[in-house]
Amino acid sequence: MTALPTLAIDGMGGDHAPEMVVSGLAIALERHPETHFLLFGDEARLAPLLARVPRLRDAVALRHASEIIPGDLKPTAALRLRQSSMRLAIDAVAGGEAQGVVSAGNTGALLTLSKIVLKTLPGIDRPAMAGIAPSARGEVVMLDLGANVACDARNLVEFAVMGDIFARVVLGLPAPRIGILNIGSEEMKGDDRLREAADILRASPIAAQFHGFVEGHDIAAGTTDVVVTDGFTGNVALKTGEGALKLVGQLLREVFTTSVAARIGYLFAKSSLERLREWLDPRRYNGAMMLGLTGVVVKSHGGTDAEGFAHAIDVAVDMVANRFNDRIRDGLSALLAARAAEAPATNPEPETGAAPRLAGAGG
Repeated sequence: MTALPTLAIDGMGGDHAPEMVVSGLAIALERHPETHFLLFGDEARLAPLLARVPRLRDAVALRHASEIIPGDLKPTAALRLRQSSMRLAIDAVAGGEAQGVVSAGNTGALLTLSKIVLKTLPGIDRPAMAGIAPSARGEVVMLDLGANVACDARNLVEFAVMGDIFARVVLGLPAPRIGILNIGSEEMKGDDRLREAADILRASPIAAQFHGFVEGHDIAAGTTDVVVTDGFTGNVALKTGEGALKLVGQLLREVFTTSVAARIGYLFAKSSLERLREWLDPRRYNGAMMLGLTGVVVKSHGGTDAEGFAHAIDVAVDMVANRFNDRIRDGLSALLAARAAEAPATNPEPETGAAPRLAGAGG
């Protein structure tokens, strides 16, 4: 592991910024006391908040940003706000001042700016948005969650490599099981791109970890540790899962308030229900990661509180400290080498300066 990082923080992003951001920094600093933060935003609003938390004084460098990207602003319009807190935070990563950025601001703007300013890692065609969700067997990584509506086989294979490394770094799994989301688990199910991606993974260095195709119910069941899909399907699955969790919480509240007997039952079940509430707490899973970029980018939920924002910072610290991007490069290189060894005659050398491509993958 490397030394703990410097993180660039978008101080004005999120429904409850900047107060939530500063409070989240205070919580994160207790967990990562050696981490340094570059905080970008309206100095007139941020400085008084920082002054109320003396322990942040030496850990946070405040950088004034004269513009704010609203939550409903189109990504193309956000590109023109070069002095926004989000843009300056990303610029700090591109310039080498920080190794990662955390923002609770506009998702589309963050993705677009990160792709343009930071660019993708060599060999990565498209970055993917990854997230963590609860399952019956622990936690599961899902990607893509909306960054790429349409994907080809190459993209899905790259997502699998990045998901494997992410599960190793963040979840601490030595050999994560990987599945491709499909309409059935049989090998003949799905379209050509899904079957092609599966064939490539079965012949790859992570073949032993590849479970095959999984269905929607396998996500909550924890059949695999990593679920790979395109951004359209992934986003639908994510929102469906979030809605289901909210419904469970609502139904439990109704069940235990319908009668005096139900309230008494709640008292007996309170400790178990508290454990369930903690397990399903969305703040535990806050922080979607933009994987495949040259810097670490973590998107916090816009409506989160300080605890949730601190968790997003936890994820960024883990990714930087464990050299996440270097490990993606290594994993992709191993996959490319295996493909080249499998079919040398059909893998011509790439043109000078061109990013290597996965043989057998479209796009």
